[in-house]
Amino acid sequence: MALTKPAASFPIGLSDPPPLDTKAPDSGLDAWAEIARAGVNFVRNYTVWSAATVDRQMIPVAAELDAAEQHGLRVWLALAGVDANLDRRPLLDEIVNAFKRHPGLGAWKGVDEPAHAGVPAEGMVAVYRHVKSLDPAHPIAIIEAPRRRGGGPLTAAAVRPYAAACDIHGVDVYPIPRGAHAGGPPVNTDISVVGDMTRIVAEASAGKPIWTTLQIAWSGVLPPHPIVFPTLPQARFMAYDAIVAGARGLFFFGGHLKQVMNARDRALGWNWTYWHRVQRPLLEELTDADHTPALTAPPAHTSVTASAADIGISARLTPDFLYLIAIRKSPRAEGRVHFSGLPPTVTETTVLEHPGGNPARHIPVAHGAFTDPSPFAPHNARVYRFRI
Repeated sequence: MALTKPAASFPIGLSDPPPLDTKAPDSGLDAWAEIARAGVNFVRNYTVWSAATVDRQMIPVAAELDAAEQHGLRVWLALAGVDANLDRRPLLDEIVNAFKRHPGLGAWKGVDEPAHAGVPAEGMVAVYRHVKSLDPAHPIAIIEAPRRRGGGPLTAAAVRPYAAACDIHGVDVYPIPRGAHAGGPPVNTDISVVGDMTRIVAEASAGKPIWTTLQIAWSGVLPPHPIVFPTLPQARFMAYDAIVAGARGLFFFGGHLKQVMNARDRALGWNWTYWHRVQRPLLEELTDADHTPALTAPPAHTSVTASAADIGISARLTPDFLYLIAIRKSPRAEGRVHFSGLPPTVTETTVLEHPGGNPARHIPVAHGAFTDPSPFAPHNARVYRFRI
């Protein structure tokens, strides 16, 4: 099957995806064809491996790998149960050797949230080195919790030892409601805590790619807690907040949690209502032809500044364009923002189209500076494109 969108080097994934051999109710497409069409390029498989059942466990994993290849996706495959040390090396070898050559495999997943769980880094480093000796072609990704062991605020020092056990480091952070997942006060309880946590892991990881896992649903919104999901503006801000903070891949967790689904979605095994309202519009923006270069481009060595202290900025450069991804982290501040420090030869910028009735628009640039005439709302995000 041909990809509906060009392959990109910015992973966007679902943890976990819709079940195989089901249909997306809005489009009628195969579920995995639907998510691929919207821009998903990774899906997570979280199998907890057992020597007693490994032969049976491999059957559905192989089916997902086959389906991923068919739909232009890649599987992020967990090594759960054999990922903390080499005590179960024969089983680890069997799993890696069984799947390492499959074209549907994209990456291995190491221990989940190891700093929070207090898993010794030494054993994980041994697993990392051993897996790389068996399969140097696929990266190992480790995702941290937004709290360290004992529930204290996350620090770079707490997660730094685990950077040696992975090729890709990351964090999961689900700030709705009230930043509870990150521990609450004195930790930032605003949804901008996503950027804070992403930045901490990036600081600890010595330049390794960072993946941030964002919220669809999590244990803090399952009954008897109030069921609440991110709105499209909130989900959009959190995605760009992570990107500005250094994320080079995004995953979205909780679409498979049946406790928060309506009856129709529960029967289908996935939260298609949230997909239709929030996830698909967001991914269609992030992965369209205009935005993809901004996400995949390397950083620009340009010191662009904003007139407001709560504006976060990431500048990216391609051979043809300079991109400026800007976010307003404040939940209350609003107003026009002045940007300066652009190349003096730039004469115009395009604000890329985004959801909410915001078509692309043009703003003149003079002497390396411009003021966006449209007030920057709280928790807003904009992508500016400048022709070089």
